[in-house]
Amino acid sequence: MMLHGPIVPTILSLSAPNVLNVAMQSLVSIGDGFFVGQLGTVELAALALVFPSQMALGQMSAGAMGGGISSSVARAMGSGNRAAAEAAAAHGLAIALGMACLFAIVFVGFGRSIYGALGGSGHALEGATAFANVLFLGCFAHWIANSLASVLRGTGDMKTPGYALVATAALQIPLTGALTLGWFGLPALGIRGPAASAVISFTLAALWMAWRLTSGHAAIRLHWPTDGFRRARFDDILKVGLIACLVVILTNGTVLLVTGLIGREGDAAIAGYGIGSRLEYMLVPISFGIGAALTALVGTNIGARQYARAHRLAWSGALMAGAVAATIGVVVAIWPDLWLGLFTRDAGALASGRTYLSIVGPAYGFFGLAMALYFASQGTGEMIWPVVANLSRIVIAVCGSLFALDVMGWGTRGLFTFVALGIVSFSAILAFSTTRPAWRG
Repeated sequence: MMLHGPIVPTILSLSAPNVLNVAMQSLVSIGDGFFVGQLGTVELAALALVFPSQMALGQMSAGAMGGGISSSVARAMGSGNRAAAEAAAAHGLAIALGMACLFAIVFVGFGRSIYGALGGSGHALEGATAFANVLFLGCFAHWIANSLASVLRGTGDMKTPGYALVATAALQIPLTGALTLGWFGLPALGIRGPAASAVISFTLAALWMAWRLTSGHAAIRLHWPTDGFRRARFDDILKVGLIACLVVILTNGTVLLVTGLIGREGDAAIAGYGIGSRLEYMLVPISFGIGAALTALVGTNIGARQYARAHRLAWSGALMAGAVAATIGVVVAIWPDLWLGLFTRDAGALASGRTYLSIVGPAYGFFGLAMALYFASQGTGEMIWPVVANLSRIVIAVCGSLFALDVMGWGTRGLFTFVALGIVSFSAILAFSTTRPAWRG
């Protein structure tokens, strides 16, 4: 199916478990906010302080470094080298353990300083530190589970990781309520509850997928490399994974820089942009639902030297993701209060959010297409163009915004126009990258 199945049915069948998983993870995020909201506003503020680093944990372990692991396994499988695929799986797990140590050192050792720099103080800072200590001391579970999921996806098995993560997410939601509020005689951990629930749930998912990979129930078997750990095999994963982690940083950096610029227009403008850009964040996991399948499909076909098929798979999946994102963008551009009204009734914030969605919403289709091509690029093992595309987006969004605000005096409307142009540039460069040698052999 990976090498010879019909294009669209293959993408749809492999994407379905990922899309379901993404939907469940969104419900988990909503559940965390709901249960912590029962504790009070201060606890909600604490949760918000940790949210960016929590998102980085998921994006890097599943989509960035996970993409590097999936790409390496898929290319080895496509070339018919099962031993190389098994070696890639072992090296990927070693990298995951190292990354988990790094996250624990940064966000536990320096968490208080980080969350204080983000504006946390008093009880909110104490709560954020308590939540982060549990989450990041236990983040080995996230890294191992998402890395093993990436190994399985690289072999073409989307169902095992998809359903394992869906099942544990279904457990995580009520477990969060129980551990946060003390249901069923369990200890009421307060703000620590969602973090403990996440660690427990991802541990269960990791154990299930590890059993599948070590018991002979998967296409490859996870074991200690027969010839030991080799730098070349680490490099094959890291050349994709590290650059993909940089892409995550650049993507989040764009939002932070634009937020700083729009702050010149006042709190209402910041609030409106924040609500609007939250929808953009939601488009990333939607694209990942299709993109994770594209990483494996493109990698397998590149490994098999079926370059034309890899190209068709990438563009077919990208057009699907782009169509979904475009539909969402057009709807919120026409009826912005469908989204904005979920978060605020403030007139100033609504006005800013409406302006943002009316200008940037129509560009969401380009964003969805670009993100899918980004995940497909991971399958080729060539990641320079995604970095160039993201740098282009930042330069246009930030420099254009400064031009609109300081030179032309166009205000938020001009700023949002350059944000939209940055997204179009991001998409155009990634589209151009599919004409380069990595895609042609």
